[in-house]
Amino acid sequence: MAPPSPSYSDDLIRSVLSRVKSIAVVGASANTVRPSYFVAKYLKDKGYQVFPVNPGLAGQTIAGMEVFGSLSDIPTPVDMVEIFRNSEAAGPITDEAIAIGAKVVWMQLGVINQEAADRAEAAGLTVIMDRCPKMEFGRMNGEMGWVGANSQVIDNRRKPLGDPRANLSRVAIGQGKGGL
Repeated sequence: MAPPSPSYSDDLIRSVLSRVKSIAVVGASANTVRPSYFVAKYLKDKGYQVFPVNPGLAGQTIAGMEVFGSLSDIPTPVDMVEIFRNSEAAGPITDEAIAIGAKVVWMQLGVINQEAADRAEAAGLTVIMDRCPKMEFGRMNGEMGWVGANSQVIDNRRKPLGDPRANLSRVAIGQGKGGL
């Protein structure tokens, strides 16, 4: 049985996502359909400096970003280490994140390692487990509604005229063109 998913406040998630500037994505894949690929690309596109980490791809590029073999190979400081590996592998990666002076360890969906989290927190790092920064960034910025998910974030920005999302409520109840 999997351990229960920890709970984190929106304020904590928002604080982490707003204060970090550089993110190492450990377990990044060059396969464009893998979640680690599109999360790294998404974070890069949102303005973060992203360092893919994958020993098998070191020296290559992923979405235009140089791949490093380990966290210690990254030549500049890293604010956050995102772990796209299993819960057991998260332990040594967390220890390496502590060693390089990262400020945050973020374990991807399904990755929970409480012992590693305790070590990181004892060293002064913020830890988030079993969450996806791409999904959380999108939820905090109202993007989740684009795919029909309830982000629980109220957005009063007016949709531009001609924006297909402006008519979703009519279409959803069968009153738009074509009905349902």
